[in-house]
Amino acid sequence: MLKGLGGLGDMAKMMKAAQEMQGKMAELQDSLAAITVVGESGAGLVRATATAKGELVGLEIDPSIFNPDEKEVVEDLILAAVKDAQARATERGADEMRRMTEGLGLPADFKLPF
Repeated sequence: MLKGLGGLGDMAKMMKAAQEMQGKMAELQDSLAAITVVGESGAGLVRATATAKGELVGLEIDPSIFNPDEKEVVEDLILAAVKDAQARATERGADEMRRMTEGLGLPADFKLPF
């Protein structure tokens, strides 16, 4: 009648591993918020800084590009720098996630639900 209870130890191990992974994910989320990446455009005339979570936290614009006749160029440079920062943030976040999943013994292409 109690033959199937031998698997409960495995279930406890899985629950412990899941809790461990949840803790590591929380740590990863905190570290992604602390990691910054810089995207740039116009050979560095516009630089956007973002966290590895993708939150824009800074924008630097070289004053030499402020010419009223070239407003659209400045807007394009700003947009390009922000997009570059976001792309770098996504890449860095994926790298950090890959490192964490490998550390847990999960396959490198394992997709977590967050």
